[in-house]
This record gives sequence, structure tokens and C-alpha cells, in this order.
Amino acid sequence: MPFDAVLCDFYGVIGYVDLTEHERRERACGLVPGTTEKIAFAPELAVPAALGRITVGQWTEAIAAGLAGLAGPQDAAELSRGFVEAGCRIDTEVVGLLRQVRARVPVVLVSNSTLQLNAVLETAGLGRSFDAVVTSAQVGVAKPDRRIYEAAAQAAGAAARRCLFVDDRAANVDTAVELGMTGVVYREPDDLLRVLAPLLSEDHRSSS
Repeated sequence: MPFDAVLCDFYGVIGYVDLTEHERRERACGLVPGTTEKIAFAPELAVPAALGRITVGQWTEAIAAGLAGLAGPQDAAELSRGFVEAGCRIDTEVVGLLRQVRARVPVVLVSNSTLQLNAVLETAGLGRSFDAVVTSAQVGVAKPDRRIYEAAAQAAGAAARRCLFVDDRAANVDTAVELGMTGVVYREPDDLLRVLAPLLSEDHRSSS
């Protein structure tokens, strides 16, 4: 087999945050859509949340505090919760490909995200779809820091040089390649299908 494990990003590859309803609420509160997101992802809030230095609850409260002067305390609290707990659109084609591959090798998620990702996966019905979930909040470092890649490879039980790494950010893929992994910058399902074809062919032959 060409790979002993597949390490895959979540946001931008498998899941896409759906802020449609949240942005409707922002407009109803007299805010420009994207206001909450701008506050939430300001470095002074986003970095501690992504690295697990503050809890998801603390991040939510901090976002609400940043919104309070713009929307009032009650609306700010509701907008903050709505943003943090927003659902995801799942690319079922990508999930299907990864499920086929998982019959052959471990598939591990590697995401720069809070521990909220576990709840997102459960809500999407993907709670048992991966062999492990490695987040920046869990490890304390974020991509492209090599330590999160090493943690993911360890979770997969594979040497780095035998891992396929998939991410929608080229800088993150560059670090994976430096570690000896095969890297794929994801843009569409065909990008994944091409590199997974040998594993899928193996799966097809084994069932023939």
C-alpha cells in the first residue's frame, strides 16, 4: 500500500461552517454580517481558544463581551452562542472516500480548532467515522507547527514518511512534506480521489 495512514484536515475539506442563520440574526440586530466572526477570530481571542488555553465557554463569553457594546448584552450573548455552535455542511463525497480508505488504513483528523470539534462531529453523525481526532486545543500547538503532525502520526500508529496529509492550506501541507509525508493541497474531491486511487484500487481488488 502507498500509505499506512491518512491525516486529514476537517474545516475546508470535510466540513464547512454554515453561518446563514447566524448572519440573519446579525442583520436583525443591526450588525453587518461577519461582525461576530471578526471579533471571534481576532488573535487575542482566537489563539488562546485554538490552543486550549481558554475553554470553549470562556471563548464564547469573550466574544459576547466584544459584541456587547454593539448589540446589547442579551443579543450579544445569543449571537456569540449562535456563532460558536453553528452547524456544518458536510461534504458527503469526501466522507464517502475516507470511509472506503478507512477499511484499509487509519484515518485521523488534524484540525486547528477548539474542542468544540468533537461536538460538531457528533451532531453531524461523524462521531465514530475516524480513528482519532487531533486538535490544536488538545495538543497545545497549531498547524503548521510540526508537533501537531507528529501527534497525528503517532495517533495513527504510522511513521510520518508513510502518511498522506490533506489540507486546504498550502502552508500546512508544506510542513507535512518537510516531515516526509505525502502532501495534498485540497481544492475539490477529485484532488483527494486522485491520490487515494491506489488505496481504493486495493480495496476493490480485495473484494473481488
